[in-house]
Amino acid sequence: MLSEIRSGLFQRDARPGQAATHAPIDLLLFWSVVLLISIGFVMVYSASIATSEAEKMTGYRATYFMTRHGIYLLVGITAAIVVFQIPMTLWQRTAPFLFMTGGLLLVLVLIPGIGKQVNGSWRWINLGFMTMQPSELMKLFTVVYAADYTVRKAAFMDDFKKGFLPMFSVMVFMAALLLRQPDFGALVVVTSIAMGILFLGGLNWRVFAALIVLLAVAFVVLIISSPYRLQRILGFMDPWADPFGKGYQLSHSLIAFGRGEWLGVGLGASVEKLFYLPEAHTDFLLAVIAEELGFVGITVVIALFVTFIYRTFMVGREAMIRERYFAALVAQGIGVWLSVQAFINMGVNMGLLPTKGLTLPFLSFGGTGVLMNCVAVAVLLRIDFENRATSASARKGVLKV
Repeated sequence: MLSEIRSGLFQRDARPGQAATHAPIDLLLFWSVVLLISIGFVMVYSASIATSEAEKMTGYRATYFMTRHGIYLLVGITAAIVVFQIPMTLWQRTAPFLFMTGGLLLVLVLIPGIGKQVNGSWRWINLGFMTMQPSELMKLFTVVYAADYTVRKAAFMDDFKKGFLPMFSVMVFMAALLLRQPDFGALVVVTSIAMGILFLGGLNWRVFAALIVLLAVAFVVLIISSPYRLQRILGFMDPWADPFGKGYQLSHSLIAFGRGEWLGVGLGASVEKLFYLPEAHTDFLLAVIAEELGFVGITVVIALFVTFIYRTFMVGREAMIRERYFAALVAQGIGVWLSVQAFINMGVNMGLLPTKGLTLPFLSFGGTGVLMNCVAVAVLLRIDFENRATSASARKGVLKV
């Protein structure tokens, strides 16, 4: 199986000396994240001013959401600095325990008195000073567990019963817990993470193809069986048929994109954020960016995401070259996670996908989501740091000889 990993995405020009070693970390990856976070901070403030000034819970302060977002970023950056010190060997040893902890949190969030219900969904646990969303933690825990599982079961990846079925059984249980919240968006992301890592880890392509078909059928059944999800699909297909009902969010998002044209109406000048576009500073932040910064602004954001995802997979590639298989799969798993979530959010905002409650990584307002995005980047930088340290050690050994 491990030979299959090598012969996949990483085969071309796979020479250990290719990694840049002048800097301790990948600066292109680092600065793309810094720019995304910076743009997000400014745009969260711009998108939330009207809402902040109008709500009693905010004290009618225009800077309420910006201040909270800034605090979440500081907490996330602090956590990232701590996580960066953790070696990947420790992540691998604790992977099963982290995954079980995530499962326990998904159970606890469904218990009244522990879990917090908002708009009919049980997705948060109130910690007093902030609310925690277990499904966001589960995304990272799924990455490390799926990577560890794939490495441990390397010899059985072609065996349906020994290689695939145990992981599938665990993921079905987690999927059931996510649907109980319900959090269909998180389910799609977590499923994509697990499938992506298993595929990159050498899962039999016939099993993978059959599973894709099975998942597609399962998602269709889930949508048809739920009037709420079905209404979202119908609203997505033709938002203008009911612009004041099921197509309300999408129609106003598309209006924002249309108003932005090439250069936008100017920072802070959005009209749609003035109580027309729901969740302007969270799920539909990209629409506000489109309206205020135009096509150019959207292009910059997408280019930064493409750069980040590309460097993420290159970090995984370098780890694979050095036969650090767990670290390689973790890096690629994080790339799958953040690229899928960003793609879904952008697709929803642009009317290419049905409306789903997923935020835009690094940019949207949030608590647990912002924290886990920062932690994920810290894990990536740690993998890159260890790659470069391994390369430096190898060069020293050659020089001594």
